[in-house]
Amino acid sequence: MSKIKIFALGGLNENGKNMYVVNVDDSIFVLDAGLKYADDRMLGIDYVIPNYDYLKENEKNIKGIFISHGHDSQYGALLDIVKEMPNINVYGTEFTLEMIKNDFEEEGISNAKLKVIKPHKAINFGDVSVFPITLTHSVPGNVGYVINTKDGAIVYTGNFVFDSTMQGVYKTDIGKLAYVGKQGVLCLLSESMYADRSGFTSPNNRITPVIKEVLNRVDTRILFNIFDAQLYRIQELFNELMETDRKVVILGKKLEKMITTAIDLNYMTFDKTKILGLSHANDDGIVLLVSDEREKPFSNIRRIVDGRDKFVKLTEEDTIIFASPQYDGLEKTSTKLYDDISKLGVNLKILSKNYLSHHASSEDLMMMINLMNPKYYFPVMGEYRHQVHNAYVAEKVGIPKENILLKLNGDIVEFKNGKLVESFDKIKVDDILVDGKNSGDVGELVLKDRELLCDNGIVVVSATIDKTSKKIIAGPEILTRGFIYVKDNIDLIKESEKISLEVIEENTKDNYVDFNKIKLGIREKLGRYLYHETECKPMILIVIGEV
Repeated sequence: MSKIKIFALGGLNENGKNMYVVNVDDSIFVLDAGLKYADDRMLGIDYVIPNYDYLKENEKNIKGIFISHGHDSQYGALLDIVKEMPNINVYGTEFTLEMIKNDFEEEGISNAKLKVIKPHKAINFGDVSVFPITLTHSVPGNVGYVINTKDGAIVYTGNFVFDSTMQGVYKTDIGKLAYVGKQGVLCLLSESMYADRSGFTSPNNRITPVIKEVLNRVDTRILFNIFDAQLYRIQELFNELMETDRKVVILGKKLEKMITTAIDLNYMTFDKTKILGLSHANDDGIVLLVSDEREKPFSNIRRIVDGRDKFVKLTEEDTIIFASPQYDGLEKTSTKLYDDISKLGVNLKILSKNYLSHHASSEDLMMMINLMNPKYYFPVMGEYRHQVHNAYVAEKVGIPKENILLKLNGDIVEFKNGKLVESFDKIKVDDILVDGKNSGDVGELVLKDRELLCDNGIVVVSATIDKTSKKIIAGPEILTRGFIYVKDNIDLIKESEKISLEVIEENTKDNYVDFNKIKLGIREKLGRYLYHETECKPMILIVIGEV
């Protein structure tokens, strides 16, 4: 019999950053390794990934990282992980690994151990096997994973919907799901993002009516903005474009490569002769495809709106369609962008809340539970309120409340001999904040400094001391940025200089200057004075030099 531990390094009580660990005896299976977009409060941060110290500490026991599909929320952390752990095996379907390979090549990673899997063909690891099953999502090659153990299966759905109209590379193999359910499922890990929405997600995941209406109504140029690699959305657009004479220009090498690769591998259907180069970006009636880079949501469309794009100049004749619902946490960013577009007089089309992404709503979740018939149910992926709604859904279809596992990142679910046992252990979890090309974690202290600078500005106190006599020969001088308008606050500046001078003199002897006490003293006394006068707390920097 087995000892099984399941926990999340990321993905619980948040959208994105999905990384789940299944530990069977001494074998570790990692399910997804994603990032999440930085929200409006994370100044300068591009994206966030899970802290993966646990993986580094237990690398020799890791059998592989199993990626469910080619979205950044599922594989975006791989770049950082593989740089530090180049020998780790990464499993995924053909198209998923093509997406990952493109990102790796851009960063100069050529030695990654990428293992192509085929749906419905088991990968054996001694007494444990991993069985991928095709599920429907907005990108081809999407799979859920079944980890078969002696005590039953651990099933991870990833993202999915049930939509009978999505065939071919998007089709769900319901027969295989039912078969797995009959063999015995110990625990089902199922997504939660749309758990509070009634009914099935389908047909609200289809935007063909919107595309058709815009193409019929608008004769001028159209900009079609999407998140991530939502290829099914692009395929819906391509299906309608095939019925017209319109041509397409794809903005961004990554998006262009992704689409051409998908067409070459028969994951997408489109006439490649209709895809034109960037020199045609301003042609009348052209359709521009704009996607967002993994680091910065809305970065590409924002550059166009701000007039900084080298190829695209907006006019009042243009129409911009936002073909993806906005992410939680990006409401301010998206609203500001929509306003700026409207100010330019550009026609704007935003999908209503009735149009959904390809995530499971309550009926989809109930159908998956009925097919799997799990003993235990573990809601994953989504804010905690979504996990709670997912638990309500499970109760409705007969899962006992005590068998529904509502957890946070780092909380351990433990099974011994197929039975749930109470565990008080926790795994260390944290966010790694990634800023641009900087490697490693930016850290909370840097983020707090940025918030302080953003809110209250900076005050610099500078002075020069004679190295021999220890007398002040210049300053102290006060410089401010983003704090006050100096010309209107001369008295405040003079008083600040006086306070700084007193602190310097108090901590300067004939043969010794205590620089540490000077810095601490100025920060304390000047900070208290500035707050009393302005009710602001600027960042105070002290620069004392000796000559």
